[in-house]
Amino acid sequence: MRPSGTLLLTRQQVSELLTLEDCIHAVEEAFCLYGSGKAAAPGILGVHTDGGGFHIKTSFLDLNRRYFALKVNGNFFNNSKLYGMPNIQGLIVLCDGVNGYPLAVMDSIEITIQRTGAATAVAAKYLARANSSRVTICGCGNQGRVQLRAIAKVLPIRKAFAFDADSDRATHFAAEQSRALGIEVAPAVDLGAAVQSSDVCIACTPSQRWIVDHKDVGPGTFIAGVGADNEHKQELHPKLLAANKVVVDLLDQCASIGDLHHAIAAGVATRESVYAELGEIVAGRKPGRTSDDEITVFDSTGTALQDVATAAMVYEKAVSAGVANALNFFA
Repeated sequence: MRPSGTLLLTRQQVSELLTLEDCIHAVEEAFCLYGSGKAAAPGILGVHTDGGGFHIKTSFLDLNRRYFALKVNGNFFNNSKLYGMPNIQGLIVLCDGVNGYPLAVMDSIEITIQRTGAATAVAAKYLARANSSRVTICGCGNQGRVQLRAIAKVLPIRKAFAFDADSDRATHFAAEQSRALGIEVAPAVDLGAAVQSSDVCIACTPSQRWIVDHKDVGPGTFIAGVGADNEHKQELHPKLLAANKVVVDLLDQCASIGDLHHAIAAGVATRESVYAELGEIVAGRKPGRTSDDEITVFDSTGTALQDVATAAMVYEKAVSAGVANALNFFA
């Protein structure tokens, strides 16, 4: 049936329609389809400008129907300070993958935040020790909040350490998340000491030089580098990717813009030294963690597979709920 218009969904509407549990499920399904060879590789384009840049991500995915999504995000990390605006903002256009009709245009912020946390949760499900109870969150912004919430959905987290370059921000984050999650969250002044006493470390910052040192990572730790989504960003010491089990969301993408990119440039890792893409593990083509002592590293650059799966779920929920703010662009 021909659609009568394109749904227009605000961030508030997306937030009301999207739960983190549903997002984790959608992202896991997307990686499984890709790892099973049932989805084509997504596309990415980055454009840099003064003070920030744009990235454009696209993907097809066969779910209840064939969907195509295009996401345009602007990343300007002085926005909050200079203009009182979000540092990351953008739109997702979701289309019928068979006939091209634009089914929805929606705010991308909530989807980007949640699907990024969801990918870490999916990776942790397969790569972290099942009894992991202590986590360090490095970066206490919106992404840090969802990373902590997401990891607590799949692991029995009882204590979290919050580290940020702004110590006041870490203190506020710790108090806020202790109340919200009902677990002990403590601000960390010494990132190395926090990592040393944690089972899991998640870095989600815009850092342009590594901040998680390989010397602080003990046997059995699961490390996720989430912030490196262009070739200038880096969070993990290259040696972390040199001698440990490295899993990437997309090999080509991580080799170009992720922490893997920096390890390759340093001459301590190669594309061939990467153990697997996350989809291969979710699809059962390769095992995840195979011992309690191995250190596992997840290089997460963010993929349009996550975007299209999450946007499609939001769209279907909006249709089911009778959201009526539609516009016929072709009238």
